[in-house]
Amino acid sequence: MAHQNDKNTAQQQRTNLAIFASGGGSNAEAIIHYSYRTAAAFRVALVLSNNSRCGAMERAMMFNIPTMHISSATHPNADDYAQAIISALQEHNVEMIALAGFMKKIPQEVVRTFSPKKRSRVFNIHPSLLPKFGGHEMYGINVHRAVVAAQEPESGCTVHEVDGDYDTGTIIAQKSIAVLSSDTPESLAARILLYEHELYPEVLQQKAQEIQNDRL
Repeated sequence: MAHQNDKNTAQQQRTNLAIFASGGGSNAEAIIHYSYRTAAAFRVALVLSNNSRCGAMERAMMFNIPTMHISSATHPNADDYAQAIISALQEHNVEMIALAGFMKKIPQEVVRTFSPKKRSRVFNIHPSLLPKFGGHEMYGINVHRAVVAAQEPESGCTVHEVDGDYDTGTIIAQKSIAVLSSDTPESLAARILLYEHELYPEVLQQKAQEIQNDRL
């Protein structure tokens, strides 16, 4: 009985994470799988999307994780949109946000709400070695096309803080790989995605532990 109580206490102490996603959701699923590890410092409390039919929402529902669709379709007014996101996060006691292929800029009000003491708790993963190949319209396969076209010797992925602009937040961690002469944008994307699935949950684990230490 004592062991079970300890386990329940550990579960309650985990940092509540919200995943924001718009697409297929492979990074979201990698994060969810990591959260089921015994030593995981976070649990996925909510998957939020601006696309009600995205794969990430479907994957979340397979794990019985709450989902929510909030977009300009549901909230045409920008202020209402931002407040709806904040209210949803507060309702699920979210302390940390992970963007995983979320195709919409996060409102500044949301970033500020989740940046206590100027330390962001909103994170993103980008499929290049920032600051290279970041910014508006640089997402998904567009990034890999640009890398291959530029004949870059290496590429990779970057986890960074979100500061309200595109891919400009403080870099937390990167993983680099060689770009092969035989690489196409699609083959490069597939190889980098495997490292995204490893790097992102590990960084979120570290950040969740930092939040828990802040509670002490």
